[in-house]
Amino acid sequence: MQQRGVEVDVTEYLKNPLSQADFERFLRLLPNPAADLVRKDKRFKELGLNEADYTTPEAVVTVLLAHPELMQCPIIIRGRQAVLARPGEMVTASFPLWDTPLPDRVLRMRSDMGGMKA
Repeated sequence: MQQRGVEVDVTEYLKNPLSQADFERFLRLLPNPAADLVRKDKRFKELGLNEADYTTPEAVVTVLLAHPELMQCPIIIRGRQAVLARPGEMVTASFPLWDTPLPDRVLRMRSDMGGMKA
C-alpha cells in the first residue's frame, strides 16, 4: 500500500489492546459474518473453544476482549469500509480505486507477531 502512496496507520493490537467499541466498529464495517473475525487456529483449540459458540457479534466481541490473539488479521479500514486482508489480494479486490480521495487514512490492524506488510 505504501508503494501506492497510501498513508498507513498500523495498530499492533497485542501491544495496545482494543476496546469493546473498537471490535463493535470492525463488525459494523466488515461485510463478513461476525464469526470470520475469530481465528479458529491451534490457540482456539488449546482454549477449548467451540466454533458454534462464537457466531453472534456479542459472542465474538466477548471472546476477542478475553483473547485478542484470536482476532483474524490484518484488517484494513478505509473510510467506511473494512476488509479482512487475508489473503493479501483481498485489499486490492476490495479497494480497487486507491486514487479515490477519502478523508480517512488507512488503518491496518495487525498483531505484533507479523502479518501482511504494507
